[in-house]
Amino acid sequence: MFSKVLVANRGEIAVRVIRACREMGVTVAAVYSDEDRDAMHVRLADEAYALGGSAAAESYLRTDSLIAAVERSGADAVHPGYGFFSENADFARAVTARGVAFIGPPPAAIEVMGDKISARGAAVKSGVAPVPGTTEPVVDPVQVEAFGSAHGWPVAVKAAYGGGGRGMKVVATAAEAAAAVESAQREALAYFGRDELYMERYFDRARHVEVQVLADAHGNCVHLGTRDCSAQRRHQKLIEEAPAPDIDPAVLSAMGEAAVAVARGCGYINAGTVEFLYADGEFYYLEMNTRLQVEHPVTEIVTGIDLVEQQLRIAAGEPIDFTQEDITMSGCSIEIRVNAEDPAGGAFLPCPGPITGLRPAQGPGIRWDGGYEAGDTVSQYYDNLIGKLVVWGRDRNTAVSRCLRALSEMQVDGVATTIPAAQAILAHPDFAAVTHSTRWVEEQLDLTAVGGRPAADDAGADARGTGVRRTVDVEVEGKLFNVALWAPDTAGGDNNRPSAARRRSRGPSGVGTGAAEVTVPMQGTIVKLLVQVGDEVEAGEPVAVLEAMKMENNIAAGRSGTVAEIRVQVGDSVGGGDTIAVIG
Repeated sequence: MFSKVLVANRGEIAVRVIRACREMGVTVAAVYSDEDRDAMHVRLADEAYALGGSAAAESYLRTDSLIAAVERSGADAVHPGYGFFSENADFARAVTARGVAFIGPPPAAIEVMGDKISARGAAVKSGVAPVPGTTEPVVDPVQVEAFGSAHGWPVAVKAAYGGGGRGMKVVATAAEAAAAVESAQREALAYFGRDELYMERYFDRARHVEVQVLADAHGNCVHLGTRDCSAQRRHQKLIEEAPAPDIDPAVLSAMGEAAVAVARGCGYINAGTVEFLYADGEFYYLEMNTRLQVEHPVTEIVTGIDLVEQQLRIAAGEPIDFTQEDITMSGCSIEIRVNAEDPAGGAFLPCPGPITGLRPAQGPGIRWDGGYEAGDTVSQYYDNLIGKLVVWGRDRNTAVSRCLRALSEMQVDGVATTIPAAQAILAHPDFAAVTHSTRWVEEQLDLTAVGGRPAADDAGADARGTGVRRTVDVEVEGKLFNVALWAPDTAGGDNNRPSAARRRSRGPSGVGTGAAEVTVPMQGTIVKLLVQVGDEVEAGEPVAVLEAMKMENNIAAGRSGTVAEIRVQVGDSVGGGDTIAVIG
């Protein structure tokens, strides 16, 4: 087994890996950006190393900075988590070239399956039918227009080197192709460091079902059953459950066999997930995620198998010590992603900011995998997942009831969360009857009365309490040390400083209100301006694109008129309520 693992990630997944390493007696080194100096994963690690920068491209997507941290730490293995470089073959090679183990598949398997274009070909060679699509990269919107005309609309344009719904856009008509391709490329580059795209037919009423696989270097490959991930918004999952409900056992078995065939076909080693679309009793290969999935806990709970432990053991060269026949499923597990988003009206607007209070649910069959504690801040620069509430029940009805009870007890203060939306989903008859699909949340679920931002907290309040004993982070030559000292209690910090854009102007939201000022509803970065001074705009017409937490949001004019003033430039950081333009 490894002596020291460097976790090349942040947030909830970094915390999850750190805890698994600790249980196995493995020392853990963390990395951190300037934004994450006092993050939970840094506090839990045995040691931590600075990457510098704030945005992902300046920190967690810097190969040179990560490799430098590996070398300085003396780690003999790297766990990439999910997102960032977890499916980047170049990063895996940079790690292994230094004699350090990469806790994931071989770089060659990442290249085949991490590139969703070549993965389609690999699935076909393995005898598994993919979703109808192309094997050529999308480089021009004209390709999307031609494909849609030939195969029908809508068309999904997706990041070739990503997953989790990032860099994916659904194109309903030819007129939307150019904007969709441009937006998908920006998101893919920001989250995965590469902007290549591909496309496939988009099914309106399909379910998203995936199969967890484990494979070792000794020729063993097994699947650990299915997960249903159909409750989604913006092509990103909100609720997952294992096993996938209301599917013929013969079909589930066939899915498992297909997943193993795909994994064997690309020489896969370690943990991975093969994803399928399921519609009208048939399933189609969608993609393979060559990493640990966000929703892995539901599989762990119903099988009793620790997937992170298995990842470490397989990467260390150990064989899987159980067979397919040894794997059994017990009951039902459901995972709720608790994101810092305001679901009011179905908008799901990112809601970065300080968490002033956090009380996870407790009780029988409850697990909380969190990446934050009270006093931490959800940054605009990264994914907005606060943590995952995972429950187990002897059957699906019990698990749903337990979820609803746990959500009613859970408390998160300071930021809006997706908890109200999760409650609405779980309580809906369509979810109970398993008639929902990947578009159901956005197109059929009524969230008009759901959500809303939390009550404002006292400005400058210290959520960790008061006292004279203080701990201070000291960075010495790029390595972080935590020092305790006695000093007068002080509150506040960088989070209280207004951004440059915020100092320019503040005002009420002008989106849909008829106000002359066009304001942004959340903190973020302006990535595109769609109008110029003097342009005529209609009420509801987008005037700018705002990126917050790696998601792009159109900012619309609140009334019709002429653009009299634009107060921001591309690249500016803005805060919630900032005025970015004025309509005359």
